Amino acid sequence: MTDKIPVKNVTPEEHQGPELYAKRNAIYTRSFTGLFRNVRISAGIVLFVLFLGTVWLQWNGRQAVWWNLPERKFYIFGATFWPQDFVLLAWLLIICAFGLFFITVFAGRVWCGYACPQSVWTWIFMWVEKITEGDRNQRMKLDKAPMSANKFLRKFAKHSLWLLIGLGTGLTFVGYFTPIRELPKDLLTGQASGWAYFWVSFFTFFTYLFAGWLREQVCIYMCPYSRFQSVMFDKDTLIVSYDEARGEKRGPRKKGADYQAQGLGDCIDCKLCVHVCPTGIDIRDGLQIACIGCAACVDACDSIMEKMGYEPGLVSYTTEHNLSGKKTKVLRPRLIGYALALTAMASLFTYTVINRPLVEFNVIKDRTQFRENRQGRIENVYTLVIINKAQAEHSFKITAEGLPGIQLEGRSSVKAAEGELLSVPVSISVAPEDLPSSANEITFHVEAEDDATIKRSTSSRFLGPAVLR
Repeated sequence: MTDKIPVKNVTPEEHQGPELYAKRNAIYTRSFTGLFRNVRISAGIVLFVLFLGTVWLQWNGRQAVWWNLPERKFYIFGATFWPQDFVLLAWLLIICAFGLFFITVFAGRVWCGYACPQSVWTWIFMWVEKITEGDRNQRMKLDKAPMSANKFLRKFAKHSLWLLIGLGTGLTFVGYFTPIRELPKDLLTGQASGWAYFWVSFFTFFTYLFAGWLREQVCIYMCPYSRFQSVMFDKDTLIVSYDEARGEKRGPRKKGADYQAQGLGDCIDCKLCVHVCPTGIDIRDGLQIACIGCAACVDACDSIMEKMGYEPGLVSYTTEHNLSGKKTKVLRPRLIGYALALTAMASLFTYTVINRPLVEFNVIKDRTQFRENRQGRIENVYTLVIINKAQAEHSFKITAEGLPGIQLEGRSSVKAAEGELLSVPVSISVAPEDLPSSANEITFHVEAEDDATIKRSTSSRFLGPAVLR
């Protein structure tokens, strides 16, 4: 069995005792600079631009990404998906889950620290807080001060910008389900549906609530990922850790002093790692359930080490094996297993999407078993359902086979626009003497007349009278 890293369940409310509903302590983060902060900002900008920008892209005269729920059509650039394709969505979610497992086993909670929407939006809200109320000490002083015109204006500006960001988030999210270019105008003129008003308000409010007020509470208490992360960690997983052997004993000292002669380690106990942490933990207490792996403490500690003239990396991305002096194993069975499963599923998913049929074809037999027409032939009635999934109009030829002398009565050629669903009633007739039994299998074919690669076939039953031999 693979050893698991013990996760210390330390939260910002730990000191408040065993009360079930402990009051939240406000966390005042301090501004800082560093490599991992720059990486996080770059990743956040990319994700923010993708979310806000993709919805405005156009493709062949329509919105490029549009989940058209009323018509049950889901446009993703050059592809149209239907409810029948939702198995692909389930498949994609499973692939994403395995991708998250792989990343977690290899590098811990980097998803939480760099790419999770809750983290990205929270960092944006914290930046707004800084530009409106000042840095850590200024915000603490402002909150303790009595209400004044200056305090009111700063708080009003902060909450107004928070709500504005929330509104932009809500509009964008709803814009993936309702044409975004008409949505703002319809909302302002009162022509939008009630559901549009509801969902825009819903996502505006909860963006404001989660990123502005709850913040670390979402990560610690509401997100299930923080609860099962330790199950996927092992002693070779990259995690943000404090090198206790190098840092202890902690204590202040003057720059250039012989601190080792005083029995001190490299940690000067400045608590900057705590002041920059968005969840308010002390990484020196060990791996904790509240740690999101953002490496803010790494940047902060490295800046202090540089000022003191010490080697960086007192707090760093490392492994438990590395901290104990053992060699870290990068390739290990569980990581390899996740990688192989992820590669296989992603390859099969890509192949399925690329080669999925561009026409959906189903046959619905009429409830009437059979009838005899004027020519004395046995006749069955069917409804053919044709869905053109291609991004262009096509003319489809309909044929049937399976019985001698089979004849198709009705429309043998239909035209379908891109994404159009057609219901085509047809009848099939066969001479009684050509029926081998009372229940026979026949096959319908549909093929695009201008593209032989777009075709589908499906079987159905042809019923007739009992055959006496």
